[in-house]
Amino acid sequence: AEMATARLSTENRLVSLPLSRIRVIMKSSPEVSSINQDALFLTAKATELFVQYLATYSYKHGRGKEKNALTYTDLSHTAEECETFQFLADILPKKILASKYLKMLEKEKRDGEVREDEGEEEEDEDEAVG
Repeated sequence: AEMATARLSTENRLVSLPLSRIRVIMKSSPEVSSINQDALFLTAKATELFVQYLATYSYKHGRGKEKNALTYTDLSHTAEECETFQFLADILPKKILASKYLKMLEKEKRDGEVREDEGEEEEDEDEAVG
């Protein structure tokens, strides 16, 4: 038991993310029944490296470099523009003003109504030809 504890404390120093929190997140999946200590450590390390990569890439390719800061906008731009990170687009959406969003919804609604009307006209034409 002492060796396992010593190994765990060594592993904790190799990752900056808290293993106990990662274990909780992993256990929240219904498919996971037990978590091997190595799997926990490797998941934590991989997550840490991924977050570092995302942050570094976003910083280097964003406007934050000018201000010497990493911003949410840099992260969302990376998620939108970089193919590697596009799976994060829903998690890191571009920030827009509520008023702009409401206008977009209105436009989509109007466009949808126009399309429905066009669809009905096409059906009428098909019936006339047949």
